Amino acid sequence: MRHRSLLILTTAITAGALTLSACGSRDDNKNNESDGGNITVVIGVDAPLTGSLSALGQGIKNSVDLAARTANKNNEVDGVTFKVEAYDDKAVPASGQQNATKLVGNDDVLGVVGPLNSGVSQSMQGVFAKADLAQVSPANTNPALSQGDGWAEGQKNRPFDTYFRTATTDIIQGRFAAQYYYKDAKKRKVFVVDDKQTYGAGLASIFAEEFKRLGGKVVGTDHLTVKETDFAGIADKVKSKGADSVYFGGQYPEGGLLSDQIKKAGADVPTMGGDGIYDPAFIKASSENNDGDLATSVGYPVEELKSAQAFIKNYEAQGYKDPYAAYGGYSYDAAWAIIQAVKSVVEDNDGKLPDDARAQVVEALGKVSFDGVTGKVSFDEYGDTTNKQLTVYKVKGGAWTTEKSATFED
Repeated sequence: MRHRSLLILTTAITAGALTLSACGSRDDNKNNESDGGNITVVIGVDAPLTGSLSALGQGIKNSVDLAARTANKNNEVDGVTFKVEAYDDKAVPASGQQNATKLVGNDDVLGVVGPLNSGVSQSMQGVFAKADLAQVSPANTNPALSQGDGWAEGQKNRPFDTYFRTATTDIIQGRFAAQYYYKDAKKRKVFVVDDKQTYGAGLASIFAEEFKRLGGKVVGTDHLTVKETDFAGIADKVKSKGADSVYFGGQYPEGGLLSDQIKKAGADVPTMGGDGIYDPAFIKASSENNDGDLATSVGYPVEELKSAQAFIKNYEAQGYKDPYAAYGGYSYDAAWAIIQAVKSVVEDNDGKLPDDARAQVVEALGKVSFDGVTGKVSFDEYGDTTNKQLTVYKVKGGAWTTEKSATFED
């Protein structure tokens, strides 16, 4: 996983210790003069901060941290000091649900950024909804989270009004990938693999449907298990089926090994995946040269966006241990959307937070619109981002390089 006026950062943010631990209730903190404001508002973060996906999770946390620092430095919301409370879900749904309960229990939390994984989000949405607590994911792409389980049959129904995202859905990403494979890369016989998870299986299904619609052939399908490392059986099937390409729905730990073993099996074909494999760790996981492998990711490359230059500069100035990674810009925009929603609610209530602040922040989020780090930030009637920009990346010389960026058109 956008609304409101764009904040242009022109100077490096001064270092300061932003609290990332649990904070007390709103009543306990609102008169804390050391915070520099009368009201403390906490932005929650849920992401995998440890484990194989921690590189992405830490980038999410740090980018929200930067947004809070920026808002405080510039007094974005008069009388309000923003803090961050971050929890590690380890990419496990049960942990995410526990974290959601903890965040709901802190009255100061008026919005949450996260999680990374669609499957984790499924376990959290209901908890947040019951408490009228806004959730903005910078990375979830499964369509059902915002459009309901009937989305594939055209029966869209928003399950939770509290759920928003700054990342586009797999309806867009999967079709975009299929169109690139068929029209640009001229692939005709693809072997499709997924990791049986909410994100991976959904993305692979959407890709396969669009690839076949375009005239391509899915010559075989298979599934692997998360944290599994031996994919020799799948690799042999890819070769025996005569596939000219592979599409993988899943994350980079398994994706990198899958690509490696396909090449070791003698199948000289590219492996393509979604934003879940777009990470340097995908390349490092392969002992074979995987130049030519591909990944799609939401939005345009942050490094190439004029709107992101200040974000990049100020992120580096903070000296964060981990890079902002694939979802840093979307995490900053998600946090800034929450900040702008809080600003609207406070301004409409004579500079104070109303008793139903959480519900009002949710309502304000739906109306937010601003020029953010990743482009125009706003949400549609389902809480989905209106930004449908995507990019195809290719491994060249042992690094991800930009291959094609475009706005998806039906």
